[in-house]
Amino acid sequence: MSENRVVQGRMVTPVRLAELIEGEDVMDAEPITDADRDCPECGGDVLEVGYMPSALAFVTGWKCQDCDWSETDRDE
Repeated sequence: MSENRVVQGRMVTPVRLAELIEGEDVMDAEPITDADRDCPECGGDVLEVGYMPSALAFVTGWKCQDCDWSETDRDE
């Protein structure tokens, strides 16, 4: 599977996808995978990426390929 994926018409790397979800720079990211779910806002395909927003945290994030929807597994 390709490391880069198309999100909202743009090719993104795992780090860039994590930055779109997080809203700021991240330290590192794992390869992008297809999530086993559909976007709750538009029904589009959802991608999943694990990433480190800081040296002491690991977050899993999900982002729709077609719209602005995203979420993380954080307890906020």
